[in-house]
Amino acid sequence: LSRIGEAAARVGRSAEDVTLVAVGKTFPADEIRRLHGLGHLDFGENKVQELVGKADELADLSDVRWHMIGHLQRNKVKEVVGRVHLFHALDSARLARKLHGRLDMDNEEMDCLVQVNVSGEDSKYGVPPDQLEVLLDGVQRFDRLRLRGLMTLAAPAQDPEDVRHEFASMRELAERVRNRLNIGGKGPILSMGMSNDFEVAIEEGATHVRIGSAIFGPRNYDG
Repeated sequence: LSRIGEAAARVGRSAEDVTLVAVGKTFPADEIRRLHGLGHLDFGENKVQELVGKADELADLSDVRWHMIGHLQRNKVKEVVGRVHLFHALDSARLARKLHGRLDMDNEEMDCLVQVNVSGEDSKYGVPPDQLEVLLDGVQRFDRLRLRGLMTLAAPAQDPEDVRHEFASMRELAERVRNRLNIGGKGPILSMGMSNDFEVAIEEGATHVRIGSAIFGPRNYDG
């Protein structure tokens, strides 16, 4: 948390401008319960089954805000509707249509971010920057989806300075499309930055950072 505040201060921002999404991944629900006991409310998962399992196990913690930050398959849509505070990875009109249909059926709405593949890597999901406005225009009719901003995963880099330009590009994109987003009087959400590069992301305008190993420690992928 102190590193978030320091990064924000370097560019004249406040730590309160940045939401820390603690990403549990392979860690058990007890670890989330422990952090919640310290006052943390925003938790993220990459996989639907992890989110659903932990949300059910921690159902007594009614103020937890769950963030779905990973790719969502269309056949898993019904499992996240009604559970998710913010969906970070809307990446196609087909997924938007499926989400809207389920939300309409359940009389729900969902705050969403559009995932942008700003690094251009084939291995990453997300809409290419030059197709972002086309996608936004295409999903405007799905009024159960509230488009709050953008999300990206930067390219892997030993030195976070090497991906600063990607975060800067995202900030510029968000400003360009803000009139197509459902943000009211607030600025657009920019979800970018993870354990290895979140400070640079904050300096370039991130409002949400997704941090796992810097909070929970190294992942355990056994079992």
